Amino acid sequence: MSQDVLLALLADARLPTGAHTQSAGLEPALRAGLHPDDVPAYLAARLRTVVRVESATAVVARHAVLRGLGASGVDTPAATAALRVVEGEWAARTPSAALRRSSEQLGRGYLRLARRLWAGHPALAALEAVPRGPVGHAAGGAGRTAPAGPAGAGRAGPPGSSGRGRRGPARPLVLGVTAACAGLDPIGVARLVALDDVQTVASAFLKLAPVDPLVTTGWVLAAAPAVDALARDVAHLTVAADLPAAGAPLTEEWAEAHVHATERLFSA
Repeated sequence: MSQDVLLALLADARLPTGAHTQSAGLEPALRAGLHPDDVPAYLAARLRTVVRVESATAVVARHAVLRGLGASGVDTPAATAALRVVEGEWAARTPSAALRRSSEQLGRGYLRLARRLWAGHPALAALEAVPRGPVGHAAGGAGRTAPAGPAGAGRAGPPGSSGRGRRGPARPLVLGVTAACAGLDPIGVARLVALDDVQTVASAFLKLAPVDPLVTTGWVLAAAPAVDALARDVAHLTVAADLPAAGAPLTEEWAEAHVHATERLFSA
């Protein structure tokens, strides 16, 4: 299968990945006063921050699992250890428990897809073996934990937080492993993560503040150069410690507040 066809398949909004339960933070942003006219700027801000971290993580996860498997392609323990390091670095750059849990929910959906399409692949087996405990900052030695917000990993938190332990691997980890299974290159998986986020926001807006779908399609098209630029910027990364740390405090605040919202259409 060609890279283009594979990317189109994995970016298909009809996939049972759970994206329909997410708004990529748009719902809490609108609740907090974001004007609909500012959604394109919101997309651009996410691409520079949250999405940059997740795209880079997917790229590094792909490299880590392939390197861990080695020339024989069957060294699952080494690949699992490498993925654990990547996950720890991602968690250290995602201080919001709400954002971590949202990524884990999305990861669970993509993991179902990978199990169906690439069952038995050593890279998937390595991912399945990653411990299910709270995510720690594995780089630098066991026992170091990732920075936590009000409901950080490893502590009891409010409903919707990840304080009760990890429910599954984060989305960028799963997509990085999926890329390894499917033969998707680094720039392809980075583009997939970024495009998925942009399309999630556009799709959610139609439910939250209905407009002509051509408007939101225009937003996605306008964001395409930024998506491609982001993919090119992070495609060279191979070391977990080199992941970007692009903070988005307001996005994190909105996500944490959304956990407590009693009336909402999306879980995140």
